[in-house]
Amino acid sequence: MTVFDELVGQDAAAAQLGAAAAAAQEWLDGGRGTGMTHAWLFTGPPGSGRTEAALAFAAALQCPHGGCGTCSSCHQIGAGTHADVLRVRPSGLSMGVAQTRDLVRSSAAAPVGGRFRVVVFEDADRATEAAANALLKAVEEPPARTVWLLCTPTSDDLPVTIRSRCRAVVLRTPSTRAVATVLHQRNGVPWDEAESVARAAGGHLERAVRLATDEKAWKNREAVLSLPAQLDGLGSAIAAAAHLHQTAEAEAKQATEERDERERAELKAAFGDGATGKGVTKAVRAASGALKDLEARQKRRATRIKRDVYDGALLDLVAFYRDVLALQVGAQVDRPTGGHDAELRHVARTSGPRDTLARIEAVQECRRRIDANVNPQIALEAMTARLCTG
Repeated sequence: MTVFDELVGQDAAAAQLGAAAAAAQEWLDGGRGTGMTHAWLFTGPPGSGRTEAALAFAAALQCPHGGCGTCSSCHQIGAGTHADVLRVRPSGLSMGVAQTRDLVRSSAAAPVGGRFRVVVFEDADRATEAAANALLKAVEEPPARTVWLLCTPTSDDLPVTIRSRCRAVVLRTPSTRAVATVLHQRNGVPWDEAESVARAAGGHLERAVRLATDEKAWKNREAVLSLPAQLDGLGSAIAAAAHLHQTAEAEAKQATEERDERERAELKAAFGDGATGKGVTKAVRAASGALKDLEARQKRRATRIKRDVYDGALLDLVAFYRDVLALQVGAQVDRPTGGHDAELRHVARTSGPRDTLARIEAVQECRRRIDANVNPQIALEAMTARLCTG
């Protein structure tokens, strides 16, 4: 059992990373370490486990046994407490140059444990142009024991100057069976239900776990998949857009509210909230500034979470129309929205393949608009109006 056994449906990537970890150990022992390098780029579709693969590799680099999964080093990385592993994810829609420079400075410190200083940079594609330039300098000439692990959906999301200096680890969408096996073995979901949920999640393990364990998340998905068959005019289109908007806002609020409150309470406690005596006034002023910074970060994080929630709902719509197209052209394929056969047949019967392709493009255009910071409700209204007409 190793840390790479936790990667779902990624046998090729696990073998590549295991060999690199062995080469890193060889280098530490004074050998050549052929097969190891200082910068890696993890790419793959949503749900493929880019971050999980990067963290498993980080554990293998820090573990004297190549990622045994049981030693204190492996446990610390799993808990996010390892002193030599820096894990960063942009809190908002972008990563600025000041934050990136701070990260570069932190990465240059010598490893506490004597092995490697590892930076796991999630969503590295969110780095601004200036931030990417700052990152390039670090990736070009890092300290001998610093290793950068960058994670993005595709290699094209990073400037060619950065990706040309990284070794690629390409992940794929896990199979339905692989995801179902995880749900069944780790989460105790009955096999038939696990298979159904894995199919619905389209190979996205994190989403599959959420759908299997959160009844509200499943109900939200069902509501989204019921919308296309209800679109019969402009009035229903506006109502559908409003429903999508309200559901996404509520889901995002639920995901952030409790966490935000806990972080505020912890910050206040750290500054001695409720204390008396000398230095309290100064501490209160410092706490006020820190609280403003925290609230700004939380606001950026909430915006990102909302975008992720919208995107999940829109991807469900893409899957629905993809299944409609399969029915229209007689393709024998696995249908992730097969639980909505009546709605699928209704839409397939009342439209043609060209209409369906136009509707898929309308949903994809809505995704692009929301990602470009267009008001989500306006983008959704434009999309649902097009879904009525094809």
